[in-house]
Amino acid sequence: MTSAAAVPTSLLRPAVNTAHAARVSVLAPTNKAHLGNLEHLFRNRGAVESTATAAAAPVQPVRRRRQAPLLRLPSFLKRARGDVAAIATQEEQVYLSPRLFQPVPPDGPSPRGDIAAAWQRLHGADGWRGLLDPLHPDLRREIVRYGEFVDAAYGAFLARPDAAPGDADAVRVPLHDPAYRVTAPLFATSSVGLPSLLALAAPCAAQRTSLVGYVAVCENQDEVRRMGRRDIVIALRGTCTVLEWAENVRAGLVPATEAADAAPSTGDASAPKVECGFWNLYKTAGDGSPSLSEMVVSEVRMLLKKYEGEEVSITVTGHSLGAALAVLIADELAGDGGAPTPVAVFSFGGPRVGNRAFAERVEARGARVLRVVNAHDVVPHLPPRPGGRWYADVGRELRLDSRASPYLRPDADAGCCHDLEAYIHLVDGFLSSHCPFRANAKRSILRLLKNQGANVKQLYISKAVDMRVRLDAVDMPGSPLGRLGTPPSTVLECVH
Repeated sequence: MTSAAAVPTSLLRPAVNTAHAARVSVLAPTNKAHLGNLEHLFRNRGAVESTATAAAAPVQPVRRRRQAPLLRLPSFLKRARGDVAAIATQEEQVYLSPRLFQPVPPDGPSPRGDIAAAWQRLHGADGWRGLLDPLHPDLRREIVRYGEFVDAAYGAFLARPDAAPGDADAVRVPLHDPAYRVTAPLFATSSVGLPSLLALAAPCAAQRTSLVGYVAVCENQDEVRRMGRRDIVIALRGTCTVLEWAENVRAGLVPATEAADAAPSTGDASAPKVECGFWNLYKTAGDGSPSLSEMVVSEVRMLLKKYEGEEVSITVTGHSLGAALAVLIADELAGDGGAPTPVAVFSFGGPRVGNRAFAERVEARGARVLRVVNAHDVVPHLPPRPGGRWYADVGRELRLDSRASPYLRPDADAGCCHDLEAYIHLVDGFLSSHCPFRANAKRSILRLLKNQGANVKQLYISKAVDMRVRLDAVDMPGSPLGRLGTPPSTVLECVH
């Protein structure tokens, strides 16, 4: 196993030095700069980034092989014919990078750097010391990448919301990363059910067992070498069903033991306890199907046995409810015994899971937890902890601020502040708590416009409409973009 001492010097120094931070604060990008980026998005789709010299080098078009694209693009995003003008001024070279929204060719080399010698630190071997503020570029790419795994879990559920464990072979997960293969879908079962009359009236809402995520493993040898290990990913979506909401509000603490039906209790603070609803979803078995806990442990054990002798990591990632379940999974896998396989959690907008004793148990077992939190998201503050009692946070925190985004309105609503795509957008633009949103962020804002049109500043909405942007067929309350739709089968391409 690679030791932390073998970390390259590039990872040990901050991602943004003091001089650079001062320069960024002086030359903070303006609205004109970000509007210019929209121009590059829609008019210069095929451009590549010019060199950082005083005289800009000619921009060369990206060559694409004739292979099936990783993700389909709307027709209006197809690369325009003709030459693309080079960026004129030095300031534009810094802040108007035409790669801001440009997709990397899906069949080309990975845009991510080699992290084989540093992956242990990137996955929390020393608690992410020195990597969070400023945020190291390689860690940013890792967080965004795992956010896209969670997005695929949402996509799988929305494609088959009625999927059951017996339909596992029919579940299709729209993975963003072709280097990984899904080995097993995951289902969670609620311990409560709707009254019989309501169940008859709404059979879909009464479904107790629902597709909640999946297990995937990296099978591309080039990617395994780049990452320095074979990565097993467990990705979990957030709350989507009525019965999951019912479990969410069961905030009483129960012992973190195998007794799934343990009675809520607030006594004996020295015993590890977790939120009742989360524990029930994790440990409750369905009709003729195992619990989520049994599914995960069984699948991971099988994969560890299959790749015995290799360096393997287990990465659990989730959003909202999925973030809470990710902590429970990491706690169990880290304490499962056997070979000491590193277990890391990258969670987005996750609520508190258990008490202080539980948090200490998770850390004592060696599970590394990084919580990505938006300062204006209310979910990470739930369940409340009056006087600092009962509930406690686990692991390290990467705190973001949705008001730092130049695209989102400062009064963005609670749904936007908790939205997964908004989280990924904020991570991609985060430099440090003392720097503005990075203007050369590479992730497309098209998905943000699609999901949160009512919370995007009118300046950018109007610009998109003026350029006759046609997004996916989607309802955007309060935005004229809702009337400019393309077929719903379209999938937007995002890069990091």
